[in-house]
Amino acid sequence: MFSFRLVYIFSYNLFQFCGHTWILANTIARFFTFGRDALADTFYSVAFVMGLCQLLSILELFHIADGIEKARLLPRFIQVMEKNLLLIMVIMLEEIQSKPVVCVLFFLWNILDLLRYPHELLCVMDTPSIAMLWTRYTLWIPLYILSVATEGVTVYQALPYIEPAALSSARSPGPVPLLLCLPALALGASVTVWQLLKERQHHLGKWNKKMKRK
Repeated sequence: MFSFRLVYIFSYNLFQFCGHTWILANTIARFFTFGRDALADTFYSVAFVMGLCQLLSILELFHIADGIEKARLLPRFIQVMEKNLLLIMVIMLEEIQSKPVVCVLFFLWNILDLLRYPHELLCVMDTPSIAMLWTRYTLWIPLYILSVATEGVTVYQALPYIEPAALSSARSPGPVPLLLCLPALALGASVTVWQLLKERQHHLGKWNKKMKRK
């Protein structure tokens, strides 16, 4: 029997899956069409859909808190906030929007989400797949670490464009808050990876016990 909560969470995961699939397909198609030149305007071609998907990802915190989705709140909170804050920074600093690192960052974000949302859809339909489960909780971790490293590079490349504003305005906070983001990213990533390893052990262990019972 279908319930509103089931239809809602299925629709949410399906929307996110379709949105990130479109972004990834658009990015790859533009790269094969225009080559390296496509890196410069990737942000402009996918920014709206990316911003919408990342903004809606805040709902996942309420999903976990409400029990609709079974996951750890802390690592998801860190992931959602770091993505949204980085995206806001990129939107505010037009100078870095055309840099290749932004294209790489968006590419990694989409790969990560396309490893997660299909698994969530299968779980909602009560048809879990061991291949998707293993991929979700194994490949996701090194890719997440790589994405955090790319986020750090993005922040570092944004520093020169913050400094002129800091010199021209006494009220501007300058690059100090961005510098503080680097150790914060490292700390947040360490906590998230630790939590994800625990999730991996739990879910794969649970699956193995289920298979042994059969």
